[in-house]
Order: sequence, then structure tokens, then C-alpha cells
Amino acid sequence: MYDVVIIGAGAAGLMAAGQAASRGMKTLVIEKMEKAARKVRITGKGRCNVTNTRPRDEFLAHVRAGAGFFAGSFDRFSNRDTIRFFKQEGVPLAYERGERVFPKSGKAWDIADALYDYARESGAEFMFHTKATGIKTVAGKVNGVEIETRKGFSRKVECRNAIVCTGGASYPSTGSTGDGYILANDLGHEIEPVRPSLVPLVASGDVVAHLQGLKLRNVRVTLYIDGHPSEEEFGEMEFGSRGLEGAVILRLSRNAVDALIEDKQVEIGLDLKPALDPGTLEARIARELEADTALMVGDLLRKLLPGQLVTVFCGLLGLEREAQAGNLTDDDNQAIINTLKDFRIPIADYRPFKEAVITAGGVSTDEVNPVTLESKLVKGLYFAGEVLDIDADTGGYNLQIAFSTGYVAGQLGKQDNQ
Repeated sequence: MYDVVIIGAGAAGLMAAGQAASRGMKTLVIEKMEKAARKVRITGKGRCNVTNTRPRDEFLAHVRAGAGFFAGSFDRFSNRDTIRFFKQEGVPLAYERGERVFPKSGKAWDIADALYDYARESGAEFMFHTKATGIKTVAGKVNGVEIETRKGFSRKVECRNAIVCTGGASYPSTGSTGDGYILANDLGHEIEPVRPSLVPLVASGDVVAHLQGLKLRNVRVTLYIDGHPSEEEFGEMEFGSRGLEGAVILRLSRNAVDALIEDKQVEIGLDLKPALDPGTLEARIARELEADTALMVGDLLRKLLPGQLVTVFCGLLGLEREAQAGNLTDDDNQAIINTLKDFRIPIADYRPFKEAVITAGGVSTDEVNPVTLESKLVKGLYFAGEVLDIDADTGGYNLQIAFSTGYVAGQLGKQDNQ
């Protein structure tokens, strides 16, 4: 009989395991993959953005869903606590722009190994290549977890508590295939619709095909839904083989995906010259034309744009690259300015779960106690991490959600010893 069985050896599961075991609870972690923290090992392009140092209110402002629910867990184990934890575990950290925190080595596996060592050295036991197929209850209380081994053997592990830390449905190759939603739903929990988040967006038309590989810095990007501005971000983006990518696109993708699911019109608007107003741009064009009366249209645009965008602009505006720029009409110049300030890209789709950083949706937080993270429906059942309907922006916020909720769930309702 275990005090607690933790399903999933990711960031939340390992933190929960360490907490439970260090408090003297007989703890077993079940993981269907061959090793712990598979997703942690590839997060942040293999560098692992551990957390973000922003103050509490600023941090919570970046949590897109479930911020109020998550606040209690953050107060129990904050970004400052995460930094202290990894330093105590012997992982030097580095601080980068955007208040982001990384392992100083630049290697995500240092974070994964530290979490695994913490849980194991605290006394947690592990079963790898083992899948949880069901959570058993008696009189509304957890009394065991049904498991299936790699060789197909099934049995029940008896326990007083279970913590579901199975992650979402993104990066399924790491083991996150939505198993936790099935386990929770089988016990009566409502699952908020799951969909990819922090995911590249797919443009319609062939314009973007000409821009593959182009990276833009210091651009203002606006998400338009049914022709109306929804939100905007400032920073970097790129035109990749998978579609529109980069930090600002990922942050805007959550609402874009929801709008696409609802069959709404979605567009991305790029302000390629956010520091210049239309009047200043008009004066800039006039100076260029005055300085070189033989200037070609393509050369004029090249002074204002990256090379790959010149051909695209000429095609959109019906201009000839080799035509004399001095022959541009006032309407032509105005069209150039308007497109520089609002280059619209229609969005047709979003990339699949396997390319999404996280999953939006999950176990409804209405049915989970925000103080203990225990189910309101089944005694002894807890949830932590991405399986919950909590998600946030890119930048270290989502891993912090895993650490904070794993920390709280691992206490199984007990009082903090901090």
C-alpha cells in the first residue's frame, strides 16, 4: 500500500514526488516512457527556460487561463522558490532578457536530471515503461491505480492517493498523449476542450512561401479576428517552414486558434516600422527620392524593407521593381506607407499538437480545490501541471505552473513546512 501514486514523471510529477517522499510518504511514480522528464529535456530548444523573474502580479498577468486558480499555488511556491530550489540542487542559473531564467550550462537535461535526482533521493520509487490505465475508487475515495507494463501485464497498485501529472497533448513523442484527460473523465471530471497553444500559425495564399527563413525583429504584430484588432505583441517573429513562428506569434496563437476553431476570420497584421508614424515615413520616402532621382522602385523599397519583402510588396501593390521611383504617384506612396504599417497576412490554420509548446484546455479547475489541488469529486485524487486547464505565455511561465502545482499537490493537503 503506497501513500501516493504519481502518474507521470514530468516537471510537475517529479516535484510532487519529491515533496511527498520528503514528507515521509511512501511514494511511487509511474511513467510510461523509458526515462523521466522527456519533455523537459527538449523544452526551450534544448535549453529549458526554467522560470521568469517577474513580480507576482506581472507573472500572473501572463497566465492566459486559470490565473486566479493558479495564484494560490504560486504563492506557496513562487518563481523565487524555483530559483532557490535549483541552486540548492546544484544547478547554476543564468538570467536573460525578458526576465527569463535558464540553466547556466544551456543544457535542459541538467534541469531534468536535478528533478529526477531530487525525487529519487527523497525516497520516491519509480516504475518506467508502465502506463496507468485507470484510477480505482471505493466509496468516493482513491484506493488504487491500474497499471499495464511494457510486456502487457496488468495489475492494481494499491494506494491512498493519486496525483495525475500526465501533461497535456503537445509533443506526444515525449509521452504527453492526453492520458490524464481520460483518467479524469472516467472519474466524472469535466475536460475543457483541448487544443494546441503556443503553436505556429499557417497562412493562406502563396505570399508567405516567398518569405521562408525571414526573421523580423522589433515588429508590432496585431491579431485581427473578424476584421477587429484583438491583441498585439511587440518583438520577434519569423517565416518558417511550418508557418508563422517566433515569440510574438506563439503568444498570439492561443486566441488565434480559438477563433479558427469557431470558424472566424483570422489575420495577422505586421507594423514593420513601429517606431515611425505615417508622416515620418512619408518624409523619409521624399528624402530618398530627392537624394537619388534615378532610384528604382525596388531600391527604394530595399531601403525600407528586408530584401525578401521587396518582391512581395511589389506584387501586392502592383509595382515594377525596375520602374523609376520618381514616377510613383501620391497614391502609390500612400499604399507603400499603409502596407509598411499594416502588412496583413490571412491565417488559414494552425499546426498540430506535435508542434505545439503546450496544450490549452484540460481538467476543469472548477472541480479542483485551488488550495490543495485535490479533486472536489473524488477524495485522494489530485492534479498538477499541464493536465489542468491552466496555460500561459512562452517565457518560463508554463514550467513554473508545473513546479508550483506539483509542489502543492505533492503535499497531499498537508501544511507547508517552509
